[in-house]
Amino acid sequence: MKFVFRFLIVLIVSVMAYQSADAQILEPVRWKFETKEISTTEVELVFTATIEDHWHLYAQWLPEGNFSLPTVFEFDSIAGIELVDSVIGLSEVHEAYEELADAMSRWYEGTAIFTQRVKIIGNKPYVKGYIDFMSCDDEQCIKLDEDFVFDLSVGSTETIGDNKGGESKDSSLLTFFILAFLGGLVAILTPCVFPMIPMTVSFFMHSGGDNKNKARANALIYGISIIAIYTAIGSIVSVTLGPEFSNWLSTHWLPNIFFFLIFIIFAASFFGMFEIVLPSWMVNSADKQVDKGGFLGSFFMAFTLVLVSFSCTAPIVGSILVLSADGAVIRPIVGMVGFSLAFAIPFTFFAFFPSKLGNLPKSGGWLNSVKVVLGFIEVALGFKFLSVADQTYHWGLLDREVYLSIWIVTFSLLGMYLLGKLKFAHDSEVKYLSVPRLGLAIVVFSFVVYLVPGMFGAPLKALSGYLPPQATHDFDIERIVRDNTPEITYDATSVLHNNGEQDCELPKYSDFLHLPHGIKGYFDYEQALACAKAQNKPIFIDFTGHGCVNCREMEARVWADAEVLKRLNNNFIVVALYVDDKTKLDESEWVKSQYDGKMKKSIGKKFADFQITRFKTNAQPYYCLLDSNGELLVDPKAYDLNVSNFVEFLDKGLAEFENR
Repeated sequence: MKFVFRFLIVLIVSVMAYQSADAQILEPVRWKFETKEISTTEVELVFTATIEDHWHLYAQWLPEGNFSLPTVFEFDSIAGIELVDSVIGLSEVHEAYEELADAMSRWYEGTAIFTQRVKIIGNKPYVKGYIDFMSCDDEQCIKLDEDFVFDLSVGSTETIGDNKGGESKDSSLLTFFILAFLGGLVAILTPCVFPMIPMTVSFFMHSGGDNKNKARANALIYGISIIAIYTAIGSIVSVTLGPEFSNWLSTHWLPNIFFFLIFIIFAASFFGMFEIVLPSWMVNSADKQVDKGGFLGSFFMAFTLVLVSFSCTAPIVGSILVLSADGAVIRPIVGMVGFSLAFAIPFTFFAFFPSKLGNLPKSGGWLNSVKVVLGFIEVALGFKFLSVADQTYHWGLLDREVYLSIWIVTFSLLGMYLLGKLKFAHDSEVKYLSVPRLGLAIVVFSFVVYLVPGMFGAPLKALSGYLPPQATHDFDIERIVRDNTPEITYDATSVLHNNGEQDCELPKYSDFLHLPHGIKGYFDYEQALACAKAQNKPIFIDFTGHGCVNCREMEARVWADAEVLKRLNNNFIVVALYVDDKTKLDESEWVKSQYDGKMKKSIGKKFADFQITRFKTNAQPYYCLLDSNGELLVDPKAYDLNVSNFVEFLDKGLAEFENR
């Protein structure tokens, strides 16, 4: 059943441990900076990232629900130039479901190339900035930054690293191809297409006369022509959009609202409100060319099929093209190849083996039922686009519970339809319930039952990449209970009191930084050290990050254990140091790094530098146990999902503290 749920989710939307004995400063990504002259007044800045094997660099934007850190280009100092548009990623992007993030993700492997066009408008053109980025492998995530300087007056740039990586192929293309292929199979089971199979096969058998080989050759050309026509459509979309425009399509509110409306229109068409048809002259013109016969006639026969079936295939083809718009340039082409291959196979197969036609089910009302089922899926899919716009621009229209309500109602209605309790204009009467229809109804209603606990704050992990963030959910029972439990609340008037003592300061940054599971602690090392001295407790340091999915997995699977929580709440002063937080510090809190000599001006940069200079590592998650003087009690620990090992780590640290 879990497999069925995940398969259904994919159809609707279609669409991360550091454990080393030797701590080390890791640099899995090396950057090289160059310039390319476009004209006398325009220059292209080229940023090339060489990524080590088994590591990946996150793309400039990430799908909704994925909280890893994207690659961000910041331009601090600009003189004599004007930025033209924004930074563009040129390399193909991997896009797939990421197990640790429990969400869809986008990243580069091998080599990633970015460009920024600039226009020279004054003397001594100069630009300086930095790149914020995150790199992960299967066990660890590292948040880094890289400074760059382009002095265009002398044509020099600051260059770091070598460019030795190779551009890798988008491994998610196979998944997208399979989804598009499934879409082609579904398109065959529509009333505009299915009845065409015996008609088309009959045409080829008669056009070949007694020469079966000629008829089969014509049928083969017919199938190839179908693939060629749809692939041409994908190529046009690919060339028209390109990587820059596809990024805009995926993030801006305007195209997302447009896609939402398109999918609702598609759904209305599938429900029978109207038909999406092409002008009759197009169909007639193509049909006249069929009479010429031969291979040319086979091509126009395929073209006629594409036109005639447009009212049923347009929503499916349109959905594939829309979903391909947020990926690499090649995705629309791959999508159309997959769709058209599935679409062409039955026509070609039955033309080769006409005796098998008798095994096909007869046309009937079940074909319209396929359209209606697709209509409900189009409705659910459409609201995903509206949700992207809503979350990006903070409109507050589709909070998590509102979104879930729409899905629950939509799929409940779909289940009722499958049971014959709803009927649309073009439906035939359901005299009895077939076994396949009952089976599909069971799957749909089981999916609805799975969704319902989400209305009360259940995480719905299988859907986390497709739903609005948990923070937008108002009626989250777990959060309500936790926030209203006295023994784990703050005394907002003065101090933190884990054990009833009021001798520690109220934590800084607690208005926007939080610890999981209601744990109360600090987000500043100096504050935690002072509290540890006051309460004579050891310190538990959690080097973490907003975009560290390994950290989230540790929190969800290890920290949530009752024995771990008991120790963290009662025996330690917990401090979470976010190495990727961009909040600017007051100038009095700036620190100059002993590692690279640079001034650290944000929370993230300050504590990332603290981890590097003090513990000689830059990977997260990373856990350290210190005494109240700031000295290590035991060797630090990193990513380890074994709860017993983590409890042992805490107990060893506590025992060492008591012995000192």
